Amino acid sequence: MKRDKIPVSKPDSSDPNSILANQKKCAEVLMRKYNNLYPSEKEQRKCIIKELLGSVGNDFMIEQPFTCTYGQNVHIGENFYANVECLFLDEANIEIGNNVLMGPHVGIYTVKKTLGGEAPTPPHPVKIGNDVWIGGNVTILPGVTIGNNALIIAGSIVTRNIPENAIAAGNPAKVIKYIDVTIEID
Repeated sequence: MKRDKIPVSKPDSSDPNSILANQKKCAEVLMRKYNNLYPSEKEQRKCIIKELLGSVGNDFMIEQPFTCTYGQNVHIGENFYANVECLFLDEANIEIGNNVLMGPHVGIYTVKKTLGGEAPTPPHPVKIGNDVWIGGNVTILPGVTIGNNALIIAGSIVTRNIPENAIAAGNPAKVIKYIDVTIEID
């Protein structure tokens, strides 16, 4: 089923809020279908994820339940795995590289809510490099870039960029160690 064939209200092309609301409804329909499938229905699950997300590489698995805002702003590389109850608030792009593993309850947010009468802040993209492991219950906030070959320890809240080859932990997450990637040749 193509995304534009989902029975939702016809958007008013002159109203961007109407278009966004329609895209969100489409995502909600697809997520409901996805999350209601049996885990053994792997091919159907893959088809729905390919329709829901902006792009996805080969060899991926997103465990159920999975939640996103629009889906179209999520771009995933090759060899991706996300454990249960991952949440992607994709008001801006979320780019995830190749060979990325996520533990359960990972939240990636591209938008920050404001208090009281403050003006809303615009969404900021999140980028995750290649060969990254993100532990369970990690929260990644708007505008963050996580470099290649990084490891984010479970329970961390990532509020700023994490460089390549770094191990980060805490609230807020800080680099606690660098991974030695030098190769000795005899």
